Amino acid sequence: MRIGYLDCFSGISGDMMLGALVDAGVPFAHFEETVAALNVGARLEMRQVSRGGIAGTKVDVIVPGQSAPSPTHSHSHAEADHTHGTHSHGGHAHEPHSHSASTLAPHRHLSSILAIIHSAPLTERVKSLSARAFQLLGEVEAKIHSIPVESVHFHEVGAVDTIVDIVCAAAGCEALGVDRWLASALNVGSGTVVCQHGTLPVPAPATLALLADAPIYAAGPPMERVTPTGAAVLRMLEVCYEPLPAMRIKTSGYGAGGRDTPGEPNLLRLLIGETEHASGGEPDSIAIIETVIDDSSPQLLGYVSELLLAAGAWDVYRAAVQMKKGRTGVQLTVLCRTDLVAGLRDLIFRETTTIGLHWRTENKIALAREFAKVQTPWGEVQIKIARWPSGQVANASPEYEDCRVIAAKHSLPLKQVMQEAMRIFAAGGAAKEL
Repeated sequence: MRIGYLDCFSGISGDMMLGALVDAGVPFAHFEETVAALNVGARLEMRQVSRGGIAGTKVDVIVPGQSAPSPTHSHSHAEADHTHGTHSHGGHAHEPHSHSASTLAPHRHLSSILAIIHSAPLTERVKSLSARAFQLLGEVEAKIHSIPVESVHFHEVGAVDTIVDIVCAAAGCEALGVDRWLASALNVGSGTVVCQHGTLPVPAPATLALLADAPIYAAGPPMERVTPTGAAVLRMLEVCYEPLPAMRIKTSGYGAGGRDTPGEPNLLRLLIGETEHASGGEPDSIAIIETVIDDSSPQLLGYVSELLLAAGAWDVYRAAVQMKKGRTGVQLTVLCRTDLVAGLRDLIFRETTTIGLHWRTENKIALAREFAKVQTPWGEVQIKIARWPSGQVANASPEYEDCRVIAAKHSLPLKQVMQEAMRIFAAGGAAKEL
């Protein structure tokens, strides 16, 4: 199993997450393409910085009308922009924002942000993850301010900034091909932070609500270390909080926050590795949820399948079955981690017409997986590679979404693109894995 471990010894924010992803091997160009696809008028800047004597990558979102970040501090996009919307990511700098409330651009409502995400030419996985993060942000803000979720709105600068952070984080995590996300306990910081609602304690109310039962603590100088955007990313990825597991590290990266705190590096460390049993050793546990439905449309069940995958299911499949009294039904099967059973069970009850289901735990074993890139005549294609414990390749296949986009763009048969990608891979044309 491919594991992504977020070591949050100095918290997590949107810009820190993007920096860690780039530092761990996600091409910066992938983020630039994602921002262009959103068409919100923003761009990214990347630079190498030092935090507490350790090198890391700093990624900033530059929005028109917003001053560029200084070499030593990120631009704080949060505090003065907070009105019934996200506190934004702030970059851990917490200097006053350069825009006063009177000069801010119009608001964006949650519905308009979700429309931007769903209309962008992005993969369905990236869209569903991003939409989930914003839905969570909207719900906690609505509860905090006692307003309907439809009334939650985000100031223009903060909204664009947060859209880019969250969608790029989703795209970067997808690119890494991680099967399961874990994190350490969260250093949330201490003190207060100023926003348009006034002076708020750290962690901010939205952050605290998003973190739910995550393990938290406060250490180091007073400052906000976990921001609402960072907390939303953790929820988006369905992170489990555990000590660092036994795994073989494949790559790692450091994402920098805005403030340099000597002796206490203001960094997010990302470790990508594979668990020992993923290469054919000890089995892992897997939960299987099943129910049979005979009174739902195929469209509804397709929609529910997408929701289940976005909520963390490993796989969802449907099979036609013959039920009692000659009725034709559909058996819905969900494969997931055992800790997700309760949430996915409730989702099935809420979104389908079933009134009963069953679930069980079984053993699972998987070959080690890795990813590589091949350059076809029409564009780049990611190859998923499975290896035997000996290290030999057991199977390799081109990523469907990459091939589909190329086939549509160049009016080519999909099978031709997939065959050419595999031919180049077999000839040794794979680029370095992420």
